Order: sequence, then C-alpha cells, then structure tokens
Amino acid sequence: MTGSQDYEPDPRNEAVLVYVNGELVPRSEAVVSVFDAGFALGDGVWEGFRVHGGQLPFADAHLDRLFWGASAIRLDIAMTREEIRAALERTIAANGMVDGVHVRLMVTRGTKRTPTQDPRLALGRPTVVIVAEWKEPRPEVVANGLSLHTSSVRCTRADMFDMRLNSHSRLHLIIALQQAIEAGADEALMLDADGHVSSCNSTNFFFVAGATVRTSTGRACFNGITRGLVVDLCRENGVALDVADFSLADVYAADEAFVTGTFGGIVPVRAIDGRAVPQVSGPVTADLRRLYERRVARETERLSRSS
Repeated sequence: MTGSQDYEPDPRNEAVLVYVNGELVPRSEAVVSVFDAGFALGDGVWEGFRVHGGQLPFADAHLDRLFWGASAIRLDIAMTREEIRAALERTIAANGMVDGVHVRLMVTRGTKRTPTQDPRLALGRPTVVIVAEWKEPRPEVVANGLSLHTSSVRCTRADMFDMRLNSHSRLHLIIALQQAIEAGADEALMLDADGHVSSCNSTNFFFVAGATVRTSTGRACFNGITRGLVVDLCRENGVALDVADFSLADVYAADEAFVTGTFGGIVPVRAIDGRAVPQVSGPVTADLRRLYERRVARETERLSRSS
C-alpha cells in the first residue's frame, strides 16, 4: 500500500486508550451503537490533529473548522472549545504521547431511535470519539512521491455538497480513490464540476510552473489547514503564487507537484495520469517543506512556552 495516508505500523497502537463520550477505554472496547447517526448515515463531522512536542500545533484553526462544520449541519457538540481541547489533551496524556502522533476527533449526531435520515429522531446526545495513534508517514512516500490518477468523480461546490465540511460521509471520495487504485496510482486527482483541477481525494493539490506555485480557487476543495499554511508561507516568503482555475493540460506541463494535509504535511507527486513529473521534490517543493516544518516547530515552541 502507498498513499498520502500510508504510515509506519507501530505495535504501541494495539494498547492505546480511546476516548468515547468522556471515558477512556481500551481499543478493543471502543464501540458505538449500531443506531449511531455516524455509523448508520455518515451524519457527523471530524477533525485531524498532529502532536509535536506534546502540543497540538494549529489547534485553534482545527477547532474553528470543527465548530463551523458542526454549526453548518446543525449539530450541537454539547462541549465547549475548551472542553474539547481538554479531552484531546487528556487522551494524549493518558497514552503517554509526545511526538509522531495523529489524532482523529469524531463527532456524530449520536444514537437515534431508528436508522433514518431525520435528525429529529436523534436522542439528543452527540457521540464524541477521540482516537490518538502513533503514526508517521512512510519515508519512501515522502522520498519517492505519489502517483495520481484523474478520477471521473467530481469535487462539488458548496451549493451541491460543501467540500469544506469534514463530513463522515466520504463515499464519493472513496470511489475516486478506488478508481485511482485500479488504475495503478496512489491517490485520485479530482476536477470540479466545470472541469478545473480541484483537489485529491484526501489532500489538497498544488503544482509548480517555473517558479510559480499554483492551486485551485478553493471553491470546490477541502478547507485544508495545511493548504492555508502553504498559501500563507508563499505570500510571506516571496514565493510566486497563482490561485485560479487550471486545466489538466496546465497540470501535465508542471515542473513540480505536491499535495498537502495534516498527516503528511507536504508530500511530493511523481506522476499524474502516467506522465512523470519532471522534478520530484524539486526546489520549490523542498523549500516550502522546510518552511512548513519551521512553522510547525515555531508553533510547537510557542505552545510549550505558554503551557
């Protein structure tokens, strides 16, 4: 297996404690009801975090996205931002975690009287689960880059299905990834409804033409925290940036390409639809990766000083 979400197996993960509605339970006992809205209908939102130096860099941005998403689907998390942050920190501390950790926070509308769409049939208590695991991207993925395949599944605008929502329902993205796997690639490149290059199935997409970094307008892609950081890093460091609509022909002519996400940070791309990218982890990609890692380190240090 390769892909932007591929990780090094770690035997410590078999013994992790999982947060389930306020309780820390062994992994084997971490369960939810078959009547849970997330299980039955994909009705919920989630958020991913990385742990560095015992801290949660950019947690405020992630929590902003979580609470915005919950509000958008009229889901009452029934916990404040401070309570959510405390639950995250409690889970990390209980597992003795300091570095190399990925955290997935999941919130659903909770148990329902029956498995049906109507949100009024929820019993009123959301389900909150936190899974923290030791996860590091495979070095060979970062070194060799990803192969992308353009999927027939399209990214959607906010008036169709808002891609900015970290929804539990990921079926269209899974179908896109299946197409990529069957084509011998690692991840799916996805176009928007108008045929412009938008994002990948689990990451955001950038490419480099000359010395200019290019990415989609964001109208039909994930509201990525790392994507936003890369855009900021370009603007702060004098890296030419073009945020616009681009065609596959534009992408095929790229000198470099990379994807971004909370788990892997910045991961280079080696091929798109069977066409080799001329420079894998070329100079622009490598510079942005260094700038990103420095930003993470500074944010971790800031949090450590204030804690």
